[in-house]
Amino acid sequence: MPEPTAYEPEEADGLDATFRQNEAILRESGRTVPADEAAAPSVPAKGSPWRPVHPGEVPPAPAYAPVPAYAPPRQDPAGPLPEEAGPPRPPAPEPGPPAASAPTPPPEAGPALPELGDPWHGGPKPPLYRPVPQAAPAVPSAGIEGALVPDIVVDGAEHGALTVRAASVRGDSHRYQAEPRQDSVCVARIGSGESELLVLGVADGVGSAPLSHVGSQKACALAAGALDRVAEPLAAAVAERDLPGFTALARQATAEVATLLRHEAERYGRRPSEFATTLRLLVVPLDPEVRVRGLLTLGDGGTALLREGRWDTALGATEEGDGAVIDTRTPALPTTREPVATLISTRPGDVLVVCTDGLSTPLAGDQDTARFLARAWSPERVPGPADFLWQLQYRVKSYDDDRSAVVLWEGPAR
Repeated sequence: MPEPTAYEPEEADGLDATFRQNEAILRESGRTVPADEAAAPSVPAKGSPWRPVHPGEVPPAPAYAPVPAYAPPRQDPAGPLPEEAGPPRPPAPEPGPPAASAPTPPPEAGPALPELGDPWHGGPKPPLYRPVPQAAPAVPSAGIEGALVPDIVVDGAEHGALTVRAASVRGDSHRYQAEPRQDSVCVARIGSGESELLVLGVADGVGSAPLSHVGSQKACALAAGALDRVAEPLAAAVAERDLPGFTALARQATAEVATLLRHEAERYGRRPSEFATTLRLLVVPLDPEVRVRGLLTLGDGGTALLREGRWDTALGATEEGDGAVIDTRTPALPTTREPVATLISTRPGDVLVVCTDGLSTPLAGDQDTARFLARAWSPERVPGPADFLWQLQYRVKSYDDDRSAVVLWEGPAR
């Protein structure tokens, strides 16, 4: 870079004149301008438009004495201090040799971060599929609705002595084939006042139906809405252990869901059977004095009760689907609209599980799965949502379907 050329007086330009005029202003204000400061250009204050003062132009008088915006030269810590009022200071010590800089200590090693790792598995070795999301469903093949279905969903709630955990996971086979998860879960609060209820449910889209993932999601949403419209008589029927009354209301709700699903199929220009899905709902009063739960099931899946460390997997079992065998001919909405209704009595310490056959089948047929989940979901300690998801994904070879569950922990009245 060439060295800068000093300006001669006869070559002074407008900018140099500006510097001299600013120097004159500072002298008029009573402030002595050091030589090194006078040679530096002033910087306009923020918000003030700046323009050069041309030769012969009188600059406007400032409302205050301008203060340079630049920082003064740094003082050498070993050099003399500026004149100050008060007694003289002792002379600064002679500078010694520079001290060797101490090495920077390495960062302290904190505790190891917890990591759950891969889900546990039954048998001598895990399934061959990796237990993580694989290829995302594509819009051209799965449609917008299918491509946007999350691989994993986690949910939960807590109301007094009741604690809920819910999760839905895309199965290994659907991950491998880049297909959407067909299961759905439902955690909703309906009604008001003394008629408040939790609706906990799962829906399993029928594998052969191309839009079953849409059907399962809509069935959960439509069912919550239909039950909310009859929340008051529904809560009364459950509290009074009125099975005929509960059954009538359950049938009314599922008939409404079936009708609305048919309307959805018409809106899509598709056949109703393409939305085929099962539905399994648990109706739980929030009144702590009521220990009765209503169960509504249509199609396969499972409902299990964990009590004193033992599983009862026959709750809500039907001839069409007992939770132990996959039945490809299972009844499904919207073609079928007649649910099976059951009332279940619970007590503190019980754990109720409502799930699709991706869990009900290994829970009823694989002892390792049953033992692992009995320990993981014991009433002594309710898992957090992330732990619950990891536990739900306990792996067993040949069980590669979507897996969804809503689990209710029955605590003592608070």
